[in-house]
Parts: sequence; structure tokens; C-alpha cells
Amino acid sequence: MNLAAHYLQMRDIHVAAVIASGFLFGTRGALALARWPHVMHPVLRYGSMAIDTVLLAAGITLMFVIGQYPFVDGWLTTKLILLIVYIVLGTLALKRAKTQSSRATCYGLALATFAYIVSVAITHDSRGVFVLVRGAG
Repeated sequence: MNLAAHYLQMRDIHVAAVIASGFLFGTRGALALARWPHVMHPVLRYGSMAIDTVLLAAGITLMFVIGQYPFVDGWLTTKLILLIVYIVLGTLALKRAKTQSSRATCYGLALATFAYIVSVAITHDSRGVFVLVRGAG
């Protein structure tokens, strides 16, 4: 199968999964901070896992289609490293942090990391949104 012929569809799936994943994490994190008791409900947990699986699969497919790879292309290396940071912060925000203050801090940092990952993806530059800052180029 010629994956390159399906680039636009794969990109659209990837972008839709990014939006769904970010929205679901943002919502679950806010609910966790509000101490909603069902934030770890199986539908939410497994729904999040399903969305993230689609997101990752589409991202890996796109990587092969465009012929750019982590540890070769800086912007993808940045995205991969930040994805790991985002996952750790998200896990702390939703269930692992001991105090409400720690959860709130991790939640805010996770959202900021998510936003930066998106800016790196849009710009195809490790500097992400900061590439737009005067003098960054």
C-alpha cells in the first residue's frame, strides 16, 4: 500500500486525535482538581488510551510518509522528548501526585507542554512558538 497517497487523511486523523486527546486530558485534569470522584472511570481511562493509540499510530505512519525521524530531525526529537515529559506530568496530575497543589502544578505544566508540542509540530522547528519571536532566526 502506498502510504504517501494517504498523507492528507493520515494528517487529518493525527490532528483530530491531538485535539481529542488534549481536550480529554484538559477536561479530566480539571475534574481531578475539582476532586470529581470518577476521573479515573474506565470509560474515560480507556477512551483516552484508545485516542492516544490512534494518535501515536498516525504519528508513526506520518513519520515514515514524510521521511523524517526522531534523533535525525531535531523537531521530531523535541516532540518525542516532550511527549515523554507530557505523559509523566499528566500521570502525576491525574493520579500520582500526593497533594492537590502538586496535581495543579503538574496539570498546568502538562498543558503548557502539550501546547509547546503542538507549536513544534506546526512550525516543524524545535523552537516551536518561539521561532516567531523577533531575533529567534
